[in-house]
Amino acid sequence: MAWKEARQAVVVVTPDWNADHGTLRTYEREDGAWHEVGTAQSVTVGRNGSAWGLGLHPGGLPGPTKQEGDGRSPAGVFGIGEAFGYAEKASTSLPYAAMQASHYCMDVSGSPLYNRIVDANTVGADAVAGSTEPMRLDLRKPGDQRYRLGFVIEHNPQARPNAGSCIFAHLWKLPGEATAGCTAMADPTMDRLLAWLRPDQHPVFVLMPDAQYRKLRAEWKLPPLDDQP
Repeated sequence: MAWKEARQAVVVVTPDWNADHGTLRTYEREDGAWHEVGTAQSVTVGRNGSAWGLGLHPGGLPGPTKQEGDGRSPAGVFGIGEAFGYAEKASTSLPYAAMQASHYCMDVSGSPLYNRIVDANTVGADAVAGSTEPMRLDLRKPGDQRYRLGFVIEHNPQARPNAGSCIFAHLWKLPGEATAGCTAMADPTMDRLLAWLRPDQHPVFVLMPDAQYRKLRAEWKLPPLDDQP
């Protein structure tokens, strides 16, 4: 498997394809065996549930497929990219990018910058025209802290047109409120993840409905759930 070197895993399991919430667990692998660390936490996902995304896992799996604007979180196994936030620095070993008013994530499928976080001061204002993903949400909607801290879930890294973009783990706007396709959580959960994740451990982010996770877990060598050996 493409994630055979992974020694850390963030695992989100949802009740079914249409559920907008799930449970997040964290695992470390030692001597080939996964061990849960920390406590399970509630998170929310896309308002319309989840669908297979493009990541490290094989394609052609039965079930819905992630599309741009479908309100679903990508399911599968994904790399974890850089962290980002409003402050100049954050307590994390991940690469960290401080967001400014000029930063956008390009969710315009026809753009050559599709599925990338870019700085309009670098690429030009015309290049970010049409983006609905400003990275400083607090400057657009006073008090919006969703992107105060987060990290990139590496869905669709090849930027396949219309396959979905700008997928993050970020903070809740309100507890229990679903997202447009990201995974949202409470501040303490995010703080713990960012302090724990280490690039040298090749961490992965896994999201799947319960039935699909149980079916694929052994074959894909994923961490066991509480009631699995």
